[in-house]
Amino acid sequence: MDIQVTKIGMVSCSGEELPEGTISRIACRKVLTDLKPNETVTICLPLFIAGGEEERKFAKKYPTITVDGCEKLCAAKSTEMFSGKPSKSLVVPDILKKHNLSAPKKLRHFGDEDQAAIQAVADEIAKSVKEVLEND
Repeated sequence: MDIQVTKIGMVSCSGEELPEGTISRIACRKVLTDLKPNETVTICLPLFIAGGEEERKFAKKYPTITVDGCEKLCAAKSTEMFSGKPSKSLVVPDILKKHNLSAPKKLRHFGDEDQAAIQAVADEIAKSVKEVLEND
């Protein structure tokens, strides 16, 4: 019997030393609350890495999308190590480049000029959620 997937886990970067890490978290929150609230849940990366059983079990059972702030790919690598390969792995700098956008200069407290970057990442996550649900 096939089980229809109705939820996607989003594993966001937890890096705070780069603006792209903050964009990752804000964009995932935007998807969770505004764009795909019925189709997504967030998985806390630090808890996931530290051995959070609920997070790891969810990520083993349901598809995940990782959103990393840099090329270290901490979210993607951790997800693969503890629960399996993510269904999609997104990298904020790649998304910004695709949309000809620059990363914010500040680490936090983004201004109006930074909203396009956040929205572009959120839109890419939402698009990935749709693709995963349609293909699963």
